[in-house]
Amino acid sequence: MTSVAVVIPCHSADRWDLLLGAIASAQAQQPAEVIVVVDHNPALLDRLQVAVGVTVLANRYTRGVSGTRNTGAEHAGTELVAFLDDDIVAAPGWLDRVVAAFDDPGVVGAGSAIRPNWLRARPRWFPDEFLWAVGGSYPGLPTSTAPVRNVWSAGMVVRRDAFLTVGGFRTEFGKVGDRMKPEDTELCLRMAAAGGRWMFVPEAVIEHAVPAGRDDLRHFVRRCWQEGRGKIAMSGLKSGEGLTSERDYARRVLPRAFAREVAAAARGRGGDHLRRAGAILFGVTLAGLGAATELAAARPFRRLRAAAQ
Repeated sequence: MTSVAVVIPCHSADRWDLLLGAIASAQAQQPAEVIVVVDHNPALLDRLQVAVGVTVLANRYTRGVSGTRNTGAEHAGTELVAFLDDDIVAAPGWLDRVVAAFDDPGVVGAGSAIRPNWLRARPRWFPDEFLWAVGGSYPGLPTSTAPVRNVWSAGMVVRRDAFLTVGGFRTEFGKVGDRMKPEDTELCLRMAAAGGRWMFVPEAVIEHAVPAGRDDLRHFVRRCWQEGRGKIAMSGLKSGEGLTSERDYARRVLPRAFAREVAAAARGRGGDHLRRAGAILFGVTLAGLGAATELAAARPFRRLRAAAQ
């Protein structure tokens, strides 16, 4: 049987109960090892070492989730490494289902379906097509196991050797503080470019907590803006095929969703449909503005590089 270690990054005691739930759900999958990596928080490190019966490590790199994941993967002695987050609960059978994708030796990584767990009532204006803004899977993804360009780090499983060969997650490019750059997508592009495929396994399910503060319009605005900026920053790294998937989603899925909601509102099926249509349009606009801001910020550096050449 293929050996797997599960790595869970964490950084704050504010999510203690959620973290304990994530650890328990990982242990229930019966992996070879559960590794919790603490991001530059000595008090939390000490508390975990006393309270939980799993491996607890300190992030060996600069602050940020990329370094915590790399620390855990480097420690693992297993063929595969799975990544959860400290606000994730893995459903029964999650690990077995996603690991099955590695029966194909050409697969270097695989990802899971992510179901939002709304800790308060889900806003009625929130469109399914923007569930990525709260860390959830969204319409347009495959409905059965299939190759994809990239998966998300929450619920991701990688071949450890392939992961380490490309250097793991970029520690200078990722999520820390208010910075939201898609380090998981960038990793997938690099690993695929080095040789291998990524698979999406929708039958492998994890639940991602959506607490107060991440379920409101302010978070929606910030997240859409950051998504636009982060994807342009990623494309500037020239890690792979660029933004083909994002353009396809914007051209194919979102217009259909907007038209569907407007049509439902026009048939008198309620104002929520009109609000969801407005949210789709608003979200696309915000992502576009974020992208334009990142492009404008990067232009002087491109001129300097061109002059130096």
